Amino acid sequence: MSLPPSRGVDQPEASTEQVMPNLTHRQILTVLVGLMLGMLVAALSQTIVATALPTIVGELGGQDQLAWIVSATLLTSTASTPIWGKLSDLYGRKIMFQLAIGIFLVSSLASGFAQNMGQLVAFRAVMGIGVGGLMALSQAIIGDVVSPRERGRYQGYIGSVFGLATVAGPLLGGFLVEHLSWRWTFWVGIPIGIVALIVTERVLKLPFPRRQHSIDWLGAFFIVAGISALLLMLSLGGKEFAWNSAWTYGLTAAALIMLALTIWQERRASEPIMPPRLFANHTFIITSMAGFVVGIAMFGAIIFLPQYLQIVKGESPTASGLLTLPMMVGLLITSIGSGRLITRTGRYKIFPVVGLLVAAGGLALMSRLAVDTPLWLAGVFMFVTGAGIGMVMQVLVLATQNAVPHADLGVATSGATFFRSLGGAMGVAVFGALLTHRLRDTIPAQLKAAGVSPGQMPGGSSSLGSPDQIAALPEPVHLAVTTGFAEALQTTFLAAVPFALVGFIILLFLRESPLRQGQHHTSGEDMAAAFETSVDPDAHFTDDEDDNEPSPVSGPPQDKAHRRR
Repeated sequence: MSLPPSRGVDQPEASTEQVMPNLTHRQILTVLVGLMLGMLVAALSQTIVATALPTIVGELGGQDQLAWIVSATLLTSTASTPIWGKLSDLYGRKIMFQLAIGIFLVSSLASGFAQNMGQLVAFRAVMGIGVGGLMALSQAIIGDVVSPRERGRYQGYIGSVFGLATVAGPLLGGFLVEHLSWRWTFWVGIPIGIVALIVTERVLKLPFPRRQHSIDWLGAFFIVAGISALLLMLSLGGKEFAWNSAWTYGLTAAALIMLALTIWQERRASEPIMPPRLFANHTFIITSMAGFVVGIAMFGAIIFLPQYLQIVKGESPTASGLLTLPMMVGLLITSIGSGRLITRTGRYKIFPVVGLLVAAGGLALMSRLAVDTPLWLAGVFMFVTGAGIGMVMQVLVLATQNAVPHADLGVATSGATFFRSLGGAMGVAVFGALLTHRLRDTIPAQLKAAGVSPGQMPGGSSSLGSPDQIAALPEPVHLAVTTGFAEALQTTFLAAVPFALVGFIILLFLRESPLRQGQHHTSGEDMAAAFETSVDPDAHFTDDEDDNEPSPVSGPPQDKAHRRR
């Protein structure tokens, strides 16, 4: 089927009608292992370094640049995500995924050899580019090899990666710093990345048509510049400069100007980085908006859980990682369970809708965490929150992938990942500022109630000190500080509830489209038909008449004789 020339629409050639490889369940799991290893090293790169930061500063110096070790990776990974998606649509998922692994491996090796803080921040920025590719393309590749209807049974495995990284990162980081060196927190992921590279090279065989492409470099520049300005403002505001300052207004203005230029460029480019047609797709808009507010609520609030466990409850970084296990267990149970139910029933809308209500309830419960809250009860609150999250994240990606033609699969998946990451970055900034503001009120009030002078605080009233310093405070001061910190965290968790509820309201407007499927996604005929569907979204595998509607991209449906070979 040929498409009429249209600016901004990918035009697959006849050569794209190739047969996808026959993949058994075992082969899919093998591919999944390679993808999950890539995602694991990307996720670990963020969680494992946290426990090493004090040691790194002690050896390299540069206390004023400490925040950049994390912010540099967050900035480049988020900014590069949409570009990775488009490049994978143009040049193939496998080669781009392997390129992302290569960038990650080289930058990890270099980070471990950094001799000063400036070098480390620069290498971490390069690492973020690889992380952005690994996180976005792994889910796009799953969309290539598994039909949307069958994808639910595998989504629990993906959720387990983030759970493992959240728990194992601090544990492994603490062990490496204590017994080897902080440099090994960057090197430990290299063997895992190499295995991921080998696995994907040997088992991932995706046919991809070769044709001439034009890359929208100007659009890519505007996107990266705009996202960078916004993330710099969010990451450094309130730390490196005041929120009410020329830096804040300047970076915000730069972000808005770049956004306007991005819209202008993407409308005129022949192959835009973020095709405007995606924003005419109802499902993509709804899932992106929901992912954004969910990112604010989930990442922005949950990131402060370790602080509660370490500062208020006096647990070590290693123990605090273990104590978040209930949240990961809840996430895994509902992620795996909802995935299997989606595969069995073909219905998916109900899960993120219910999940956000459960997550909102979990966040409300977490706003009750206090100094005297038993750890088992805190674990119950975490479990409820994790159970809600497990029904949301992967289902939003599934709905997005099901709603777009294969030509846009990579950019749509990376777009969904981008908006969620952007929401997370904004949540960290907003709730971090809220926590800081509340601490200025709660701790002095508790110190006053205890009859303690603020001057008895480590560093005076302007600084809390490290968890170890707080734990060493004499009891009247210690109780006042921990109580004040718990009260400030209660406000932070409670402030996340409205965002979860907004996500719930947004998802009520999601239209549930039938999940594309084959009679068996590993059979040669249906895998071939699935690939044809990626070129012609109107091709279908069932006898449902509803699937025979014309696509706004591909034109009217073809007859079955042409669709089936």
